Amino acid sequence: MNSSVEHNPIQYFQKWFYEVDKAHPEDETNIMLLSTHGEDGFPKSRIVLLKRFTWEGFVFFTNYNSEKGKAIKKNNNVSLAFNWVAAKRRVLISGKAQKTAKNLSEGYFESRPEGSKLSAWASEQSQIVTSRKELDDRLKYFEIKFKNQTIPKPEYWGGYLVKPNKIEFIEQDTLTGIQRIITYQLLLDYRWSKKTSYTHKEM
Repeated sequence: MNSSVEHNPIQYFQKWFYEVDKAHPEDETNIMLLSTHGEDGFPKSRIVLLKRFTWEGFVFFTNYNSEKGKAIKKNNNVSLAFNWVAAKRRVLISGKAQKTAKNLSEGYFESRPEGSKLSAWASEQSQIVTSRKELDDRLKYFEIKFKNQTIPKPEYWGGYLVKPNKIEFIEQDTLTGIQRIITYQLLLDYRWSKKTSYTHKEM
């Protein structure tokens, strides 16, 4: 294996991501579990979609007024988990979430289907609605409001970049059940340390 890939966790993630995506598309490679510190003090987890990753980290998009958005605003220490069952691989990530640049959020919003753009306007996440009709009425309102014009990105909608400080790659041997765990830890000088260990725990 190329040593530069082996010692760069983002490049190593890229290698795994594309290997799994090619060999096991049923794993829906970009699905990840986001965990935050809830406003009630308890951990909260939910499924989000990875939309891109760069040398800086991992990007997803959401409503900033959602429960997870409010939790991140209060405490931006988060974790991500990828569980690629068919490939017998997992990736666990700890880091800090920060809002992406506005132009990046606008660029991604522009690429979304019209229905998704309208839903971003119509859906007030974490707000109680009394009926499905209320949501349908809101959607209809914005359909009329933005008819025959470019649908702008709502101010309360955008991306988060999770900058990792720890990444664990876990792979299980299907014959022996032995797991290999490669742990990358970000050091104070922004270099990555790497440690490999083994366990016999089932995934």
